[in-house]
Amino acid sequence: MKRLHLKIENFIDKIKEKTKEGKYFMSQHAIVESANDMVDDEEIEVAIANGALVEDYPDDKRGHSCLICGKMRDGRYLHVVAGMAEENAVIITTYLPSSDKWETPFKRRQSNG
Repeated sequence: MKRLHLKIENFIDKIKEKTKEGKYFMSQHAIVESANDMVDDEEIEVAIANGALVEDYPDDKRGHSCLICGKMRDGRYLHVVAGMAEENAVIITTYLPSSDKWETPFKRRQSNG
């Protein structure tokens, strides 16, 4: 499957658009992680729709992807790593940002190493 490489603004907009249209698929890893966190597909869609870019990974070996942080309906933040494959968004993984790694949902903690 061909991965798309777009400017970051267009890239996030495309992910949001395709997710809203239901034109996305989730990796097996994303399915397992979201189930472990008891986060369903609708919550992932909500988090992407209102989410903002946290990190961009244009040179990822699997293709351009980015980290989006958005609020779910219950007020918790969700991190979603997503990309594009042809005309579909790809949800690579999801997780709840932990305070040991994240200062805020949008800012990583500085490592002391």
